[in-house]
Amino acid sequence: MASARKIIIDTDPGQDDAVAILLALASPELEVLGITAVAGNVPLALTQKNARVVCELAGRTDIRVFAGCDRPLKRKLVTAEHVHGKTGLDGVALPDPTMPLEDAHAVDFLIETLRREPPGSVTLCPLGPLTNIATAFEKAPDIVGRVAEIVLMGGGYFEGGNITPAAEFNIYVDPDAADIVFRAGVPLVVMPLDVTHKALTSRDWVEGMRSLGTEVGRAVASWTDFFERFDTAKYGSQGAPLHDPCVIAYLIEPDLFTGRHVHVAIELEGTHTLGMTVADWWRVTKNAPNAMFMGSVDRDRFFALLTERIGRF
Repeated sequence: MASARKIIIDTDPGQDDAVAILLALASPELEVLGITAVAGNVPLALTQKNARVVCELAGRTDIRVFAGCDRPLKRKLVTAEHVHGKTGLDGVALPDPTMPLEDAHAVDFLIETLRREPPGSVTLCPLGPLTNIATAFEKAPDIVGRVAEIVLMGGGYFEGGNITPAAEFNIYVDPDAADIVFRAGVPLVVMPLDVTHKALTSRDWVEGMRSLGTEVGRAVASWTDFFERFDTAKYGSQGAPLHDPCVIAYLIEPDLFTGRHVHVAIELEGTHTLGMTVADWWRVTKNAPNAMFMGSVDRDRFFALLTERIGRF
């Protein structure tokens, strides 16, 4: 087998972030160099803790977890306890982590790792607001050209927004950071709500997770039960969108997804549209494409992949 793809997961766990982390840790195609936590779904004190909780659940206390930025670049932090519960991982009671938090700041870890590893060998996988990534790019411009690719969950175009009518949560929380990242020139793959709203859980899948009879399977089922209650009330759909695992699934099986290479701009001024990802889907401008903006997913294969990998724990 080809050597594993080196990734750094930048995250604000979040139940769907937790499933994404588990998917990565179960997949030999990926080598997780570290997990960097950012404030987002819940404040930083909880996101860095939750990242360690998930690593311990997976039996991977060897993974290095770093705490990063505790607030957006220029704005007040907006959180999403209304979706994820007060801990960010409501749904199942898991023990507090015993593995330590690394001493270094997440931004310094990002910079040092990208300088140390061969150029073009590290992929960044942001699952939350882009504050850590943008801060690293601003602090150390020399690393920008060393990033292989950024595969992120964020934005929405045809699906609109999920925190305002126009904006998706991750981008809305720190639009200034998103603007820096989208204009950086790094190859970008974006998993917007347009895709993740097609990756809806089903009762059969959740019960299948529970029937694995493992601690991980039970946790995934109960997390999904928790945020399904919010999402089915909101979207009136069969289940809940598993947003963040789309990022990891793409790294393993990219042909699960289809999209277009288009220009995506971040709205920083709009009264009603702050944080909107303005995707030039129909290529009506002369702006050069800067992102592979995904539009659809093979839902059945996506969930088959999740089932198979989570079944390995």
